[in-house]
Amino acid sequence: MMELDRESKFDAERAEEFFESLPARPAVVVIKPHQALTGARALLLRTADLRRRMRLLLCEPEANSKRLNLRQYAAAIRFRLTASKFEQALVHWQQARILWPTNYRQRLRLYLPAFVKLNLANPYPRAYITRRLAPSGLYVGPFATRRAAENFLEPWLDLFRIRRCQIKIRRDPEFPGCIYSEMRMCLAPCFGGCTPEEYSSEVSRAAAFLRSSGASLADSLTQERESASTQLDFEHASALHKRLEKVQELRRSVSELARPVEQLHAVILARAAAENGIAVFTVRGGEIADPFVLEFDQLAGQPRSAEQILRELLEPATTEPDRADPKRAALDTAAIQQLEDHLALLARWFYGSPREGEIFFEETRPTGWPYRRILRACRRLLSPQSTEKLD
Repeated sequence: MMELDRESKFDAERAEEFFESLPARPAVVVIKPHQALTGARALLLRTADLRRRMRLLLCEPEANSKRLNLRQYAAAIRFRLTASKFEQALVHWQQARILWPTNYRQRLRLYLPAFVKLNLANPYPRAYITRRLAPSGLYVGPFATRRAAENFLEPWLDLFRIRRCQIKIRRDPEFPGCIYSEMRMCLAPCFGGCTPEEYSSEVSRAAAFLRSSGASLADSLTQERESASTQLDFEHASALHKRLEKVQELRRSVSELARPVEQLHAVILARAAAENGIAVFTVRGGEIADPFVLEFDQLAGQPRSAEQILRELLEPATTEPDRADPKRAALDTAAIQQLEDHLALLARWFYGSPREGEIFFEETRPTGWPYRRILRACRRLLSPQSTEKLD
């Protein structure tokens, strides 16, 4: 929790002194009302220039002006300086949850992003697009828009023979089926076209594709293609090659952020409020932690290097929750809601333009975190006058 760590009392008689004491920097601020104002609530806002914003709100009101003026309302302000839009958005969200616990999403206009969900809790799983998370299921995202999620879902479904219908499967031999079963694009469990074990196996292949970002199917098709070529079955090899090209095209089209939520491990770098400082936000399983600040002025005199500090911060093994575990069904609503909020904040920042700061994802083992690239990004984010602090 990033607290609002500064407070300043407001006295209308000494307003100019109050304004001059405030820094002209971005901040998240809470304006506290006078106790005499019964029922009045604190106001929360964020600003790119704290001093200027307070002047506009707390200055002597002009005659016949319709501009909002809080001069008679404000007793004090509490604020926190922020050095990046990402930090400001995170602090703003944390404070909004405290002030408006029931409707902070509406006040912040925090819209949940789109995900592709493979509903593993169903006896015959299917995949669909959703904006809500639940304790069970495999979620891939967040995507920039619902259309982006659809552009991934449809070609992904074409690679596997799992159902697309929303009906309850009864395995009725008299059921007519659908066009997908006629085109052999579905195993047709609706009329018993496959055994439960065969359908489960196909779902496992589809889930493996999602968890490996397509590597599982790409590797399998590559091996089959090479085997067919060795056996001089060039027609089959050509068909496998075309299928492999579709897989690779789908893999290239997906945003780097869109991945299984439990595998969404990343580090976000942004400027910190401290001089020559970089705020390091770690993301584990989609949940954003409060930043760790690398202050390079202080690091110059320490025996540990910046890379050693980053390793100590990022190397602890990530414990990934098993969302299919029945015990996870007891996961409280607040925890799921917080994860949804974090993913919404992350998607808003990542897909925003221009994006302020840089993000790096944890690669599959044994590669791990790209420490050298992270340190080079720190150099880019710092001012040119301070880059020698990294050497």
